Amino acid sequence: MKFNDLIKKLNTAKKPLLAVLIDPDKFNPELISLANKNKVACFLVGGSELKKGDVTKTILAIKKISKITIVLFPGNESQLSKAADGLLLLSLLSGRNPDYLISKHITAAPIIKKMKLPHLPTAYLLINGGSVSATERVTGTKPLDPKNKTLAINTVIAAEQLGFKAVYLEAGSGAKTSVSAALIKNIKKQITLPLIVGGGIDSKQKAQKIINSGANMIVIGNALEKNVFLLSEISKCF
Repeated sequence: MKFNDLIKKLNTAKKPLLAVLIDPDKFNPELISLANKNKVACFLVGGSELKKGDVTKTILAIKKISKITIVLFPGNESQLSKAADGLLLLSLLSGRNPDYLISKHITAAPIIKKMKLPHLPTAYLLINGGSVSATERVTGTKPLDPKNKTLAINTVIAAEQLGFKAVYLEAGSGAKTSVSAALIKNIKKQITLPLIVGGGIDSKQKAQKIINSGANMIVIGNALEKNVFLLSEISKCF
């Protein structure tokens, strides 16, 4: 599936999509092979910070095993690669660090243009998942309090008004709790944008609750690093 076809499906499909997040530092070929058999719509490749992994090498390794669409999920401009099919162009609207609101985008802009990377402008909201996430630590920002529904809702309304094309609610890698069903439902009522939800989804039951709440795509990452076969269980929801 081409990137533009994936985005069209994200916007129009009646059923939600399943995405698998691949951290280049923890690349596991077994997970890629399993994804081929389990209704995975796309791979998201990237991380808040990379220590030894290489984005391009990881993408090329995936392409040797799978034809599933590969989308960049970059922690910063150094994680861009023309080997990918497309890019989630993230702006961290939950925080107030100008680097992750616009500065890094200015640095990345000529690179994205030169690579001719198709991209989806995405409002990225970090929601407190009960532990300090890598995103929080790297960006120096605080997540939104899930109890403050008004702030979260107004942030996504602003995102739509500003012209973003998707919203990503992120509880953080390895979060103790996923984004609540109630918050997802409240946000979904206020916007027409597709809603992507990730972080802390470590069971079929949690995945189903998030799907029932109206998410258009759910992202599984850290949980599959611990148990790849969880993917087979979660895929039954799709």
